[in-house]
Amino acid sequence: MNQRREERLQIPALGEFFDDLLDIDAELSNRTRVQQAQSLLSEKLNERIPDIEQRIKYLAEKRGITPDQLRGEMLAKRGKTTAFTAGAEE
Repeated sequence: MNQRREERLQIPALGEFFDDLLDIDAELSNRTRVQQAQSLLSEKLNERIPDIEQRIKYLAEKRGITPDQLRGEMLAKRGKTTAFTAGAEE
């Protein structure tokens, strides 16, 4: 089993405009930049769930496996062990 150390997500520089925008948005929300960036990323991923699920379904069908098996393979590549990865290791 590959036990990877939990890594902190690092995002490259946003550029002057978006950096200022994040500061302003964080201030308006009474949050730190990190808290606001985490919130924005979570919100955007939540919006994309239907598209992500559709892509998983398509690729799984194309490969002749279940969507859960595909999730397991993808997570296993990232060194994560979950109920999805149990079948992917075989």
